[in-house]
Order: sequence, then C-alpha cells, then structure tokens
Amino acid sequence: MDKLYWLDRIQLQDRTKVGEKAFKLSTIKQLGYPVVPGFVLGAEVMQEFLESLNASGALIADLPHSSLHLDADNWRQLQQVAKNLRQEIINATVSPEWVKNIISATQEWESKYLVFRPSIALPYASNLGLENISSVLETQFCCNEFEGISSALKRVWSQLFRAKSLFYWQRIGIDLQQVNFAVLVQPIKSAIASGILNSYHWGWEIEATYGLGIGITLGDILPDFYSIEGETLNIQRQQLGNKILAYRIGDNQSTENSPAIATSSTVLNNNCLLPYILEEIKQQQYALSPQYLHQLNQIAGQLIDEFGSNFSFNWTIFPETPIGRIYLTKVNNPLSSINRLNKIRGLAASTGKVKATTFIINNSDPRPELLPQGVILIAPNITPDWLPILRNVAGIVAERGGLTSHAAILARELGIPAVVNVPEVTSIFEQGETILIDGDNGEIYRLSADTEQTLDNGKNHQFSLNTKLASNQNQPGNLSTAVAVSMQHNSVTNDRNLLLPQDLPRSSSPNLEESIVATQLLVNLSQSHLIEEVKNLAIDGVGLIRSELMVLKILEGQHPRNWLRSGRREQLLESWCQEILQFVGNFNPRPVFYRSLDWRSHELPSLHHHSQSSSQSILGERGTLSYLQNPELFELELEALANIQKSGYSNVNLILPFVRTVEEFSFCLHKVEEAGLTQTQKFQLWIMAEVPSVLFLLPEYIKAGVQGISIGTNDLTQLLLGVDREQGQLAAIFDERHPVVMTAISQLIQMAKEGGIPCSICGQAPALYPEVIDKLVEWGITSISVEPEALKRTHSAIARAEKRLILEAARTRKN
Repeated sequence: MDKLYWLDRIQLQDRTKVGEKAFKLSTIKQLGYPVVPGFVLGAEVMQEFLESLNASGALIADLPHSSLHLDADNWRQLQQVAKNLRQEIINATVSPEWVKNIISATQEWESKYLVFRPSIALPYASNLGLENISSVLETQFCCNEFEGISSALKRVWSQLFRAKSLFYWQRIGIDLQQVNFAVLVQPIKSAIASGILNSYHWGWEIEATYGLGIGITLGDILPDFYSIEGETLNIQRQQLGNKILAYRIGDNQSTENSPAIATSSTVLNNNCLLPYILEEIKQQQYALSPQYLHQLNQIAGQLIDEFGSNFSFNWTIFPETPIGRIYLTKVNNPLSSINRLNKIRGLAASTGKVKATTFIINNSDPRPELLPQGVILIAPNITPDWLPILRNVAGIVAERGGLTSHAAILARELGIPAVVNVPEVTSIFEQGETILIDGDNGEIYRLSADTEQTLDNGKNHQFSLNTKLASNQNQPGNLSTAVAVSMQHNSVTNDRNLLLPQDLPRSSSPNLEESIVATQLLVNLSQSHLIEEVKNLAIDGVGLIRSELMVLKILEGQHPRNWLRSGRREQLLESWCQEILQFVGNFNPRPVFYRSLDWRSHELPSLHHHSQSSSQSILGERGTLSYLQNPELFELELEALANIQKSGYSNVNLILPFVRTVEEFSFCLHKVEEAGLTQTQKFQLWIMAEVPSVLFLLPEYIKAGVQGISIGTNDLTQLLLGVDREQGQLAAIFDERHPVVMTAISQLIQMAKEGGIPCSICGQAPALYPEVIDKLVEWGITSISVEPEALKRTHSAIARAEKRLILEAARTRKN
C-alpha cells in the first residue's frame, strides 16, 4: 500500500481507484464546502488482499460465474457461498504494514475512532445509473488501534460477498471483477444531529435526527421532516419524527448516555457504535434548531450552482465549536431531471414510479376485455370487476376514489403504481401520450421533449429495480427476494424508491440479518398468481383473502348466482375449491384466513344479476345479511372450505364480513357447523370488526362463539365518521388516525384481550400510516395484515415499536 488518496488532493484520473462516493466528496471539498478530512485506500489494496487468499483465490476471482453455478434465486445456496467467502476473509490476516500506515496517516486527526465508508466505481457507471451503488454496502466503525482497524477493514471488504450483494451484482449484470472497491477512511465522533437533504426543482426536503445518521439508515427511527420552498426558503411543511433512539461513538464503559438494547448486526459488529435512549423532552423536539436549518438551506442554495437543482447529500453536525458545525458526508448525483412544475396532483394510492404511454377510457366507453401490455390506464373509476384486465398495466390513474377505494386496494395488492382522485384526468391527457406517475407522492408528470431526452439518455444500459410485485415478466420465485430487475426502457425510478437488497422484506432464511418481531405479520392476498412472490417470505400467514376479488377470474364475467341458476354449481364449486387450495397449500401450515363474499351490486357492473337492492347504495345487502336473505352462495363457500379440510388441510379459517348483529353471526355459525368445518380442531371462525355495533356487542359475540376478530379500518372509519371512502374529495375527512377511530380500535383490542380471543387488523391504516403501528403494538394487537407492497415498511415499523416498548420497560426498571 504505497499510496493513500487524500480527499483534498484527488484528481479526475483517480476516479476509478477511489470510487464515486469519495470522488464526489473530494470534488466539493476542493470547492470549499465543509467535508470531514480523510483519505482513500484505493481499489488496488483490496485486490492485493484478495490475491493473498491462496485457499480460495480462484473462487473469488471467478464469482459470479464460478464452478458453483451460483443461482441468485436459490437463497440457501447463495447464503452458503456468501458465508464461506466472508468467513475466509474475516479469518485472514491484513498486512501489518498496511495497518501501521493507516494508523500513521490518522495521527494528525487525534481521533480515537474511525469510520470506514465503502466507495465503489464501475465501468460506465454514469450510464448504468449506478452512481449511488455504495448504498448497497454498510459503513463500518472502529477504534483507532491496530486490531480495530484490521477487523474493520476485513468487515468492509467482506461485504462485497454478502448474500444480498452477490444477488445485487448478478441481477444488474455486473461481473465482480468490474467492481473497484475502495474504502474512505475518516475520523468520527458523536454528533449533535444528522440527516439527508434531497433537492428538486421546486426546493428541497430535509430529514433529520439526533446523533449519527445510522439511525435513519437502519430504520430505527422516523426522522423529522421538512419541505422547503427554494426561492423563499419558507417551510412549506414539517412533521416531527418518531425518534426514540440515537447513536453515538464511544466505548461501553462510557457514562455519557445509557446504552440501549440493539440487535442489529451493524451495531454488534461495531462495538464503538452505541445506541442510547433519547430523553423524552428531546423526543418531542425537532433535531434541527432554526440556526442549523438556516445553515443547511444556505448550503443547499450554493450547491445548486454546482449540481443544478436536483441532487441530494447526507450531512452531520459535529460539536467542534460551541454551536457545532455542519459537514457533508455524502453527495449524490441528480435524483431526477423531471420538472416538477409540469405536473398534476391526486392522491398517492399505490407506491412506485413508472413511465409509459396512456390508455384512456372515458365514461361512455365500455370496460375493455383486454388492455395493451405496459400502459398507464386512465379511467373515471376502477371497480373490482376490472381486476382480471389490470395485470397487464404498468400504472393506474383514476378520476375518482380515495386511499381506501377499490382502485387503490387493487393497485396495492398488484403492486402497480397508482394515483386516484384526479378530476377530469381523462380529458387532460391524450391517448398514447407518454407520462410518468409517482405513486409515492400522488403526482403525474406530462413529459416534455427535453425531459424525454434526459430520461432516454443511456437507454441501452439503463436499468431499474422495479418494486412492482406483479409483473408478468418476472420468473416464478424471483420475487421471493422482493426484487425484480427490469431492463425495460418503459419505466424509471429514482434513488429514493429503488428497492435495494438491504430493503428486502423478511426472509424465511435464518441467516438473513433482519429483526425478529413478536407481533405476527400477515399478508392480504387475493390473487393466486402472486403467491409465488410472497410465500417464501417469513410472514406468519395470510391474514385476509378477499373472496370477491379471488373469484373474479373464474366467473367468466357472470355473477355466481347465474352459475347456480344455469345448473353449473358443481363446476363453480370445483373452481372455487381449487382457487382457495392454492393459498392453503402454498402457505401450509401457516394459517390462511378466508373472508366470505362481501360485495355490492354497483361494485360489479359487468357481472349481470337481477337484484332489487339499490344499485348505488353505500351499504346495500352486504355481508352476512345477504346470507340470511339468500344463503346459497354462502353454503357453496362453506362446502368448498369443507372439501379443502377433507383433502387434509387444517390451516384454513373463515372470517365473516360486515356482521351487524349477534343473530346474523349465530345464523352463520349454524351453517358452518352444518358444513362440518368445526370438526377440525384448528379451525377458527372470526368476524370482521367493522360495523360500529361491534364496539357494544363484542362480549356477546364471544359468548355466541366468535373465536377472533379482524379490524377492518376502511369500513369502520367510514361508518364512524359518516364519510364514503370512495369519495376522494373527502380524503381530508376520511382519516383512520382520527381520535374517534383510534379510540375504537383501542377499545376493540382491549375487549378482545379481556375475552381471550386474538385481534388482528387488516384494513389500510397500518399500510398507509406506519405511525399507527406504534399504538397497535402498544395496545397489544395480535397480528397486522397488509398488502405485499407494504410488508417491508410494516415489519420495520413493528420492530421499531416493539424495540421502543422494550427500551421504555428497561428504563422504567432502571429508575
């Protein structure tokens, strides 16, 4: 190791040796911006280290095309290979001369602790859109002494061969020999605050937390949020985060703050990185004082001159002076070149971004039998019977609908980006026009020729990690890792929305580095073609099969009663059985909760059946009331469930929808017993807790035989607040976080505990508002069931909430 690359002296010709992260920091440091001093161990150092591993040098040199025939979709094989490679690196010896050189170079900093940041360079990285690929790898911390430095070096190098890293390289088509892996070394100490600033055409957004920024990276906290208008520097919006923990640098004997409980591998592998519980008064305060916020705004304004209006940077405030000083720790290239002024707003219904051509259906147009592949569907409204044709679309925009409307629910289950409640959108765009929809922020962009050109640059190499869980182009099983690599030029995403390997939902593999949670995490799933993509995740079962959505593909456009009237009952029963069996069999022995039919006639306009109920009734002959009036369909469903039990499966359970009275439940229980379902010991009969009468009748329901409840926040909210959830213009009123709704949920959980039955929640509230999960866990919810696209963030929110309870309990015992 003859040469170190110092940040203030790195030149353009050094770029591939020092990696993108170090090169960009060096560039702005040499322009006079505040960057912590540091130097880079060039990529050649790691290469020399790997070549010294005689035992498996050939193995490392050949990956990912070794004789092992590495299969990125085979997690067991992938993890075993990764484990062996990393173990060899960890057990190896780093050249003592290298370590001595590092110690010597750091003496001028007089720092007890160091941080090692991976910095990656790839051939044609700018064309591939991989400028920020270092985010796949974790920063390492260590004490500034021989053993600490040697261990940290091996830990940071070994990350190139982690299972999720190997998966990532192979998925994006990168040979490991193309990866130039450098390491940026800097002094580190405890910080006042840290965060991220994302700049756009209109201004910027800031995330902030106390201490070091690792808390944001690990997902241990929800940071404070600011939205700043660029020209005036006015705060357009700000929101206090959920900051229970903070991180500092020190040793375990330090008494500066009480160490908190942490099980993250990042913390365990960095024993000088210490979590601690924030004082309660700080938890209720913003991490950024007005003075620091002003300084960040000033830096952002200056960087616009260097990078244009679209960029991002990580920042940290170190206590170097009585008031502290802001340093930039990472700078990213432009997030996007989209002009945000040329946009239309609606409600963000389903996450993700996609660029495609429009396919517009007007009010007078009939529902088409088939939609072109990969288009963005724009329609006045989306009803459940559209489900069979939605699989081909890349995105959905609807004039009507709210966050819990059927259009939103369908899009989330299928993993399709969607924006709803966009008045007159069918007349705003032209047929075949190219647009981009942002399902995260509820925005639709009309792309100008200039923007198209920007997006088209590098089209031969551009990739996106597509977060859609329902793509016809994914091979079965590929999304058991929740990542699909799309080479389509039809879609774009930005850094903030890439689903990188560290963002994967929990896997069933015990070797994955994810938190274990006590609250059960279930999935809402009604489409059998999505089973392969989620069945291998470490979820606890299926919390909700919406039967009315499940059966649409087998009905052939006919109402099920028409099948019965035409003498095709046995044919329908067989198809119904086979459809349920796909869920029950694939998730066995995990429980599957099937909710019996609950639909209103106006929700299925294409399924013709003569009914005397009002076609536009909000309630209609819904739920169990319809079973009393005409039990034939309910009896068919029960027979289908009984047949599945007879096939040897005991993991299927039944949830009754929209139960209004104890008498309705008792009628259904009698039918269930007649069908023989209760003869299977594990079978459970639950009800949806969504009609407000359940708040008064739950003890009576339990006496009558209810074995569990699942809170349906969609209907519960609309009935408690008197707001139709399909009306997007009333979105500000329809809020599951309303005190009335939250009080009702708390009451239901408490009553269920007192009655000795489990209480789940399957409405949209946990998926839309992760902060609600804090309260659910605190109140003692048994399980939370969400759509596939929300599994990852829901798991993170559950883990964060449970950790907070553990920490608070520990603090209470200590006091």
